[in-house]
Amino acid sequence: MDDTNNLGRRRFIKASVLAGIAIPSLPAAAQGQTVSGPQKVMPPNAEAAAVEHGTFTGDAGEPHLIHNPGSDFMVDVLKATGTRYVAAMAGATFRGLHESIVNYGGNRSPELIVCVHEEISAAIAHGYAKVANEPMACLVHSTVGLLHASMAIYNAWCDRAPMMVIAGNGLDATKRRPGVEWVHTAQDLGAFVREYVKYDDTPISLQHYAESFMRAHELSMTPPYEPVMIVADSELQEEAVAAGAQLNIPARAPVYPPTASPSAMDRAADILLAADFPLIVADRAARSQSGVDLIVELAELLNAPVIDRAGRFNMPTTHYLCQTGLQATLLRQADAILALELTDLWGTINTVPDIVERPSRRVARPDAKVIHITASYGYVRSVVQDAQRYFAADVAVDADAEASLPSLIASVRRKLSTQKSEAIAAKKAKLEASYADMRASDAAAATIGWDASPISTARLSMEIWDQIKDLDWGLVSNHAFISSWPQRLWDFTKYHQYIGGEGGYGVGYGAPAAVGAALAHRDAGRIAVAIQCDGDLMMLPGTLWTAAHHRVPLLMVMHNNRSWHQETMHLKRMAGRRDRDPHSWPIGTTMTNPEIDFAKIAQGMGVHAEGPISKPEHLKGALARALSVVRSGRPALIDTITQVR
Repeated sequence: MDDTNNLGRRRFIKASVLAGIAIPSLPAAAQGQTVSGPQKVMPPNAEAAAVEHGTFTGDAGEPHLIHNPGSDFMVDVLKATGTRYVAAMAGATFRGLHESIVNYGGNRSPELIVCVHEEISAAIAHGYAKVANEPMACLVHSTVGLLHASMAIYNAWCDRAPMMVIAGNGLDATKRRPGVEWVHTAQDLGAFVREYVKYDDTPISLQHYAESFMRAHELSMTPPYEPVMIVADSELQEEAVAAGAQLNIPARAPVYPPTASPSAMDRAADILLAADFPLIVADRAARSQSGVDLIVELAELLNAPVIDRAGRFNMPTTHYLCQTGLQATLLRQADAILALELTDLWGTINTVPDIVERPSRRVARPDAKVIHITASYGYVRSVVQDAQRYFAADVAVDADAEASLPSLIASVRRKLSTQKSEAIAAKKAKLEASYADMRASDAAAATIGWDASPISTARLSMEIWDQIKDLDWGLVSNHAFISSWPQRLWDFTKYHQYIGGEGGYGVGYGAPAAVGAALAHRDAGRIAVAIQCDGDLMMLPGTLWTAAHHRVPLLMVMHNNRSWHQETMHLKRMAGRRDRDPHSWPIGTTMTNPEIDFAKIAQGMGVHAEGPISKPEHLKGALARALSVVRSGRPALIDTITQVR
């Protein structure tokens, strides 16, 4: 071996001996030989790791064995709640719980979903909950991990999605080693996210942990659904359960959701039956297929068109009363509006144009009576402003919409006269015609630029639909970013086929939430599809590795317009308003020079990928190949270059 230009082994040993450094003997295979091929990297032992981090004290002797650590009991608590998955990026403050999940719990129910960023962990839990209709847990490493995860937790808060956040922390300051363990702990960790979690607690005993965890799980699944957080003290995790300790896990006690009072539903029924043009507007109203069925039943009973604001899936797009595309006309016409779990009631009835003065004006009919049923009335935070602008409904009902609909339907049926029933039935033909015109108009609009390159978002949507329409599928991305073409063109008929958007509009939600939702769809035997925005994926590209590592079947089709389009429009508006250079908008709003190759990124993380594809005629084959991969149980990504919206 030529040591002329390199510090060879012999020269290194000679220099080390002169310096008094002890050199361990090498395996025979490594002595005087060049070893080719991948090398197995052995994990460091505890002493070596301690030396590396500057915490080795020189103590000798056998380690103290813990045969019944507290974290084993914490795993029992997870199992008692039926938690199937725990997403986590490894962290020291929950190392005890991590080890117990893997070894004591056998890495089954819960199974550890390995992530490379805490925001990915939390967003995966967010997406999972909206398909599975139950909370998933995520583990975060004290201060820094919780700060990373906080954006995803906030999205889930605004989106009314249940989530169990378990945060490691070291409460006893006398037990913290110098350095990292101080800056990675907090005396009140819950303060970091308290304004956007429904409940948090820091248990100081294992029994306290079990009872608090059960309370948190119960609150997370009581409407309005929200994230909750439990702090898992590292000492509680790692110390042995005291001999003779009488620990017990409380039984799960699902809470019936709050329902509206009969008098409130009678008042609402009177208003709806007195109206000539009743209208239903639903946002996060349905929590299940039963909720969708109830909305359909009420809409048919009144022949009331439905505007689906798509916070969740509320109304089949194939139903003649699903008239979301006619929102402006319907609001001007309606003399009674039933709002179901609206995030922004004021913003539905009114608008504020983006001009300097920001004048507000009412877009709904001035004399329209408004009924609002929502469980969010009694749950508002003061710091975050997701409650939106105040609106005084004529009938404001603090109750869960889905749970209250049977009572409202019963009241309408009871009060419905024969004469009114005939008048309602007479409206059907006109409503069917309006629906048909709306669908035809959307189909005609979709043909504009059909053969264009870059690919139109309407063409992209329909190419995907052509591949999945005969399968059991679910769209796990927000369709708003592609002009809502799927909602306008696809046949959505089942609750699981759409999960809504990010809640807090936090970019970075899309990819990990899609993986979480796809995980739940996988368990149900369905195909998950995401139309993935480029800027969103660049926030958390490591999500792709988690999808590949856990073999999550997800068809991810890029909406790669190489820009932050909304910000592009904002910059153009600012330049126009100020009479400045109208051509400066690409600076800071585009992802070009160089262009990002998402297929290569995905391939580098073990995901089947093709692209970039800019010609629409190449879509069909690429989608078919990708779907074949997904149906075999693996993720696939198609990088498509698209028009801006």
